[in-house]
Amino acid sequence: MGLPSDDDLDAFITARLALAGVDLNQLPESPDPTTGAPSRAQAMEYLRTFMAGAKSGGARPGGRPAAIGGWRPPADGPDSAALSQQADPPLEYPSITTAWTATR
Repeated sequence: MGLPSDDDLDAFITARLALAGVDLNQLPESPDPTTGAPSRAQAMEYLRTFMAGAKSGGARPGGRPAAIGGWRPPADGPDSAALSQQADPPLEYPSITTAWTATR
């Protein structure tokens, strides 16, 4: 299976943004130098580049998510792989989660 086409990326990006409540149609059709808002096309191209890399020779080599997902902080010693893992994701409201999950 090859890398996704721009149309595939557009569908994926639009769906993910919609799930997050983001509508790119709210962006202007042309860049707005007063507010610094990019155009819809500029925003979509940036997101395509992030997901699948810059287009070169009609193809995209691959983007940053894999590099970000594979990054581990440096750790030394025999347990370096375990030490570089984050045991729990950060929580926005840890006190609420602690109250829900605490044993009594």
